[in-house]
Amino acid sequence: MSETDVPARIDVRQHGAVRVIGLDRPDKRNAADVRMLRELAQAYGDFERDPDSRVAVIHGVGDHFTGGLDLGDIGPRLSEPGGLELIPDGGIDPWGLIGAARTKPVVMAVQGTCLTLGVELILASEVTVAADSTRFGQIEVSRAILPFGGATIRFPRAVGWGNAMRWMLTGDLFDATEALRIGLVQEVVPHGEQLTRAIEIAARIAEQAPLAVQATLANARLAIADGDEAAAAELNSQLQTLSASEDAAIGMRAFLTRTAPHYVGR
Repeated sequence: MSETDVPARIDVRQHGAVRVIGLDRPDKRNAADVRMLRELAQAYGDFERDPDSRVAVIHGVGDHFTGGLDLGDIGPRLSEPGGLELIPDGGIDPWGLIGAARTKPVVMAVQGTCLTLGVELILASEVTVAADSTRFGQIEVSRAILPFGGATIRFPRAVGWGNAMRWMLTGDLFDATEALRIGLVQEVVPHGEQLTRAIEIAARIAEQAPLAVQATLANARLAIADGDEAAAAELNSQLQTLSASEDAAIGMRAFLTRTAPHYVGR
């Protein structure tokens, strides 16, 4: 079977200004092979370029978010010279480690099994809703490798050193209650409601002024990457740019007339 005959690994739908991107390999618990990873990177690139998509929601089709890497497909490639080439032309790294970074926010909806690269997708996103059925695991050490999708960088920052090391160094699984306690996820809902709730949050974000949302995200990232002083130094120029935008005028009119603003992203 040629690659063109293999069913798509990523399902993409549109809900208003929200782009809904699904990992679609439910018969394999959405385990990621090279094709899925490339298609996901392409989906991120398409989302970034689409002016009508303000927020993305990432979810898993079926009962599980992801069982992690399909080591039967990816394992033999890990030791190849040059490593894996997973970002096609026009794609964006979903884990934000190489190449151009996305500028728009991502909300996650997870359920069932959420291992390795699934946890790292959460760490690379902005908000996560987890079903109460979710079991998380950063299990690479039990497979004689290390996390290579950003967990070693982001997990300690997100949940604290001890909490991150407890789970990364043992490879143990933990539940949604623990994920909420340490701050890995922001909400826990009954199984089956996670995608609906994630779309609700994404839609609420999409109602806000897009340039302001992107500037807020960019400044917060700058603070993490380069420190508070670097982020603070950019605030005035970012504020001036936003204040001169068409959306700022729309927001002011809405405030004065007590009506709901309808932002245009300009």
